[in-house]
Amino acid sequence: MRMGKVTLLLLLLWFQPVAATNRSEGPVNKTFMAKVVRIMDGDTMEVLYQNTPVKIRLAHIDCPEKRGSQPFGNQAKAALSNLCFAQQVTVYGEKYDRYKRLIAVVVNSKKQVINQEMIRQGMAWHFKKYPTDTLYAQLEMMARKNKTGLWQDAHPVAPWEWRKPHLRN
Repeated sequence: MRMGKVTLLLLLLWFQPVAATNRSEGPVNKTFMAKVVRIMDGDTMEVLYQNTPVKIRLAHIDCPEKRGSQPFGNQAKAALSNLCFAQQVTVYGEKYDRYKRLIAVVVNSKKQVINQEMIRQGMAWHFKKYPTDTLYAQLEMMARKNKTGLWQDAHPVAPWEWRKPHLRN
């Protein structure tokens, strides 16, 4: 009996680094289905994948900050919630950021690309630092032209500009 416990303990210790590595790296460069269990702000959510929470940062967009009370920050969070909260979504993982969030494109149960829909609704800017898809720029131009969402504001401030004076740590 004692030998069986020792063997079990050794097996658990042997496989522990593999399990930890898989959990920390997560499902990058992988398409998977998951349930949205939490909306943090307009461009960040948490999904449950194989009973493990995964923080998702929507790729290609940047939303007004909820923290620091940027105009339209709460509306952006509500818009994201309306698009996907408590739904099964398809996640197209790209890479992890420095905050250990999976950068991803997410498609909801209505087959809407949430990242694009947030721009279409005027709740996000196209994040141009790493432009790879011109559709996002076109959607932003259309939302601006139609004064949709945050584009109703006479002088909307991009989140990356808002963070400079408002969210210094």
